[in-house]
Amino acid sequence: MSGAAGCQGGGGGERGPRWRRPWRLLALGLLSASSVLAAAPGAGAMSKEEKRRLGNQVLEMFDHAYSNYMEHAYPADELMPLTCRGRVRGQEPSRGDVDDALGKFSLTLIDTLDTLVVLNKTKEFEEAVKKVIKDVNLDNDIVVSVFETNIRVLGGLLGGHSVAIMLKEKGEHMQWYNGELLHMAKELGYKLLPAFNTTSGLPYPRVNLKFGVRHPEARTGTETDTCTACAGTLILEFAALSRFTGTSIFEEYARKALDFIWEKRQRSSNLVGVTINIHTGDWVRKDSGVGAGIDSYYEYLLKAYVLLGDDSFLERFNTHYDAIMRYISQPPLLLDVHIHKPMLNARTWMDSLLAFFPGLQVLKGDIRPAIETHEMLYQVIKKHNFLPEAFTTDFRVHWAQHPLRPEFAESTYFLYKATGDPYYLEVGKTLIENLNKYARVPCGFAAMKDVRTGSHEDRMDSFFLAEMFKYLYLLFADKEDMIFDIEDYIFTTEAHLLPLWLSTTNQTISKKNTTTEYTELDDSNFDWTCPNTQILFPNDPMFAQSIREPLKNVVDKSCPRGISRAEESLGSGPKPPLRARDFMASNPEHLEILKKMGVSLIHLKDGRVQLVQHAVQAASSLDAEDGLRFMQEMIELSSQQQKEQQLPPRAVQIVSHPFFGRVVLTAGPAQFGMDLSKHKSGTRGFVVTIKPYNGCSEITNPEAVKEKIALMQRGQCMFAEKARNIQKAGAIGGIVIDDNEGSSSDTAPLFQMAGDGKNTDDITIPMLFLFNKEGNIILDAIREYEAVEVLLSDKAKDRDLEMENMDQKLSENDSHKQNSEEASSASQDVVAVSEEPEGESSDVTDPDSLSPAHADSDSVSISDQDSYTPGTDEASTPEPACMQGDNQPQEQKTETESNSKVNWDNKVQPMESILADWNEDIEAFEMMEKDEL
Repeated sequence: MSGAAGCQGGGGGERGPRWRRPWRLLALGLLSASSVLAAAPGAGAMSKEEKRRLGNQVLEMFDHAYSNYMEHAYPADELMPLTCRGRVRGQEPSRGDVDDALGKFSLTLIDTLDTLVVLNKTKEFEEAVKKVIKDVNLDNDIVVSVFETNIRVLGGLLGGHSVAIMLKEKGEHMQWYNGELLHMAKELGYKLLPAFNTTSGLPYPRVNLKFGVRHPEARTGTETDTCTACAGTLILEFAALSRFTGTSIFEEYARKALDFIWEKRQRSSNLVGVTINIHTGDWVRKDSGVGAGIDSYYEYLLKAYVLLGDDSFLERFNTHYDAIMRYISQPPLLLDVHIHKPMLNARTWMDSLLAFFPGLQVLKGDIRPAIETHEMLYQVIKKHNFLPEAFTTDFRVHWAQHPLRPEFAESTYFLYKATGDPYYLEVGKTLIENLNKYARVPCGFAAMKDVRTGSHEDRMDSFFLAEMFKYLYLLFADKEDMIFDIEDYIFTTEAHLLPLWLSTTNQTISKKNTTTEYTELDDSNFDWTCPNTQILFPNDPMFAQSIREPLKNVVDKSCPRGISRAEESLGSGPKPPLRARDFMASNPEHLEILKKMGVSLIHLKDGRVQLVQHAVQAASSLDAEDGLRFMQEMIELSSQQQKEQQLPPRAVQIVSHPFFGRVVLTAGPAQFGMDLSKHKSGTRGFVVTIKPYNGCSEITNPEAVKEKIALMQRGQCMFAEKARNIQKAGAIGGIVIDDNEGSSSDTAPLFQMAGDGKNTDDITIPMLFLFNKEGNIILDAIREYEAVEVLLSDKAKDRDLEMENMDQKLSENDSHKQNSEEASSASQDVVAVSEEPEGESSDVTDPDSLSPAHADSDSVSISDQDSYTPGTDEASTPEPACMQGDNQPQEQKTETESNSKVNWDNKVQPMESILADWNEDIEAFEMMEKDEL
C-alpha cells in the first residue's frame, strides 16, 4: 500500500493547539524551501500552463478509470479492465491471498470516496456516498484480510466521512449528510474486533465479516502467524474511529498490538522481523527491511505521533529509524537484513513497496537519503517503464509484475513538496505518459503482467483510484486548485484523509510512555521538529540535483557498489560481483574469485559440488561481504526452485528381447518437445548412439539415427540444441545420459531439462534424461544385444506378453544353442525395477540443483553442479538443467535396489547368478507391476 503522509500540518482552527506546534513549523519550512528552489535561475521550472495541462490530464485519466468501474463493475469490488466486467469473489478463479481484500462491499467505490473530493469532483462524491449508504452490505459471510479491510474499507469510510463533514461545514454540499459513513465505519470496526481475541493482542490475519473468528462457520481462526505490517497498521484508522465516535475500545486494541510488537523487537538491533506468531510473539521470519510485510508499521509509528500527539510513538520510530539507517540503508539501496545479525543481508533483491520510504523520510526530515533512493527507483522505472514488483541489486527484474502501485508517485509528490525542485514534476509527467502509453485499455487501466514484455493482467486494484490519481493530481495542483487545505489532514497508508484536529478530540487513552530500553542513539534522531530548511538546503537551490547527479546512470552500470573487490584484486577491471546464477564450477576465474571471498569448493563422490563459506578465510572484510551475498543468493535461488511446480517423472521401458517391458527406468522430463502425458501410446523405437556423442553439432551418422531414438551424453551445449540436432537427423526421440559417473535416481531427485531461453516450439520429438547408472543399463544392453528397443512414455506400460511367450518357445526349440535355457529364464523371470517414487527428498541434492546444506552466518554450504544461468555455454561445464524460475529439480525420490544394475560386460555370467542377485526385486515387481510408475 501507499506509504507516507508527507509533511503536513497546520490548519484545524482552534481544535488542535497540541499538534499545531511542531507540524505547522514543518509545513511552513517546506513551503519556503519550495519557493526558494522553484525560483532558482536555470532550474527549468515548469510553466503554470504545463502544470495545469498535466493536472487536467490526471483528471481525465481518473474519469476514464472511475467511469469504467461504475459502468462495467459496480457494485463489484474491483474492475477487470481487459474483459470489462466486475470481479466478484467466488465467481472468478481464486488468486489466493490477493482476494482477501475483496469482501463484496464495493471496495473500489469506498476506497475512492475522498479522492473524488481531492480532485474537486464534489457532485460525483455526493452521488457516491449515497450509493455506499444505500447499496453496501458489511454483513457478508466472507473471510477477509483484517489489514486490507482496515486500510481500504474502514479507512475509506473514515476518509469519506472526514471530507463529508468538511464540505457540510462549508455550506455548499452534503447538507443532508448525518454521519452515515461513520456509522458504517463503526459497524465495520466491531466486525474486525473478534480478530483481536488473542493472548498477545495481535490480531488474526483474517476475519469472517458475519461470524468473526472462532465461530464454527467462520472458516478462519486457525492461523498462527501474521505480518508485522498487518498487525502494526491499525492505529490511525482505529484511533480515528475512537476519536470520531467516543468509543475508546478501537484505539485501545490498536495500541495494544503496537505495544506488543515494540516489546518483541530484537533488542540488540532494534529491528523487527517480517512475520510474527500471534500467540507466542516469536519471530517466524527473521529478516527485516522497509518493504513488504513491515513497511507501514514504521509509517504508522511516525504518523501516530503526528495525529495523536503521543511522544512515545515518535521515540519508537526514531529508535527503529536509527537501526534502519545503520543496517538496512546502503545508499541508494535498501536491503533486508537478519534481525539477529544485521550486518548480514537477508536477500539480494528489493521489492517495489519500499518506494514509499523516501516519502516517509521526507516526513522525518531526512531528505538526502530520500533523494538518493527515489532517484535510484526512477532510474529503474526509466529502464522498465514501471517499477517491477521486485528487482535485484544490479537492477535486473526479479518479479516482473506491476499492479499499478502508487508508492513511487507518493514519494515523488512529497519530495517535490519538500524541495520545490521542478525535476519531480518531470518525474510525474513520465509516470502519466507511461500509464497512458502502456497501461491504458478501453475499459480502464490494466496492471502489467510483465514489465519486460508489456503484457497485461486483467486487474485494476482499488488502490489505483484511491492513491495514484490523488498523489499525481496534488503534484501538479496549485493551492487555488484545491477546495480545501490539504495541510489540515494526514494521509493514511491508503492515502485516506484524517483531520489533524482528532489529536485533541475524545482523548480517553492515557498516554503512558512505554518506550524503554533504548540503545545509545544519535541525538539528532530525537529532534521534535523537522530540521530547518537552511540545514536541509544550505542556501543552495541546486542541492537536490547535486545529490541526484551521481545516480543518473546507476541502473546502466552493473552494480551501484562499484566493482567487485575480488575481481579488482585479480586486475580484471570494473566487473560486477560474481552472481550465483553465473557461477561455473570449472571456470578457473570463478574459482579464484570464490577463494578471495572465503568460499571453498568441494567435489563430492556423487559428482556434486559443495560450496562452504568461511568469512575468516576471505582476503578482506569487503571480500567476505561479497562472499556472504553470493552464498545467500545461492540459498535463495535453491529455495525458489524447491517451491516451483514440478513435472512428473517419465519412463524409459526396455521392450525388446530379453526384457519385454520388465526393465523400467525412471527418467527426468523436458520442458520442451512432445508432452508424453498427452500421448498415451508414447514413442517406441530402437536406440542408437549418435556421433558426436555430445550431440552439440551436426550428427555425422544420420543414416543410423533416422527413425531411431538417439542416445547422447550430457554436456557442452544446451539440451534444446541437442534435441534440434537429432531431430534434424531424423530421430524420433532422444535420451540424454548424465556424464557424472555414478549418478543415480537412487540417490538424487530427478530434474527437468530446460530450454535455452528461446522459443522451443520447433522441437517436436520427446526428450528424456537418465542418470549415469540408469543410462549405463541401456548402453550395456546395446553392447550385449545390439538391437535394443525402448518405449518413452509418461508411465510404464504392460509388458509385451505375446512377444515374451513367442521368444520362450523359440528358445525351448533351439536346443543347439548353448545359452537357450539362460535366455528363456531371463525372458520370464529377470526383473529390473525402478520403484514408485516415495515422496520428497530433502537431504539429497540433484547434481544440477542448488540446495542449502548449512545456512549459518559463519559457514554456509551449498550443493551445486555447475551453472544457474539460462543460456550458459557448456563448453566447460555440464549444461544447467535446473535454472531459476523455469526449470526446477524434481523433488521426488525414485528408489532402485542397488543390485538392479545388470553387469552386461560379463557375457559368461550365469543367469542363475543374476536371478539370485535380483531375487528380492521379483517379489516387489509382482506387487507393483499394475501400478503407475
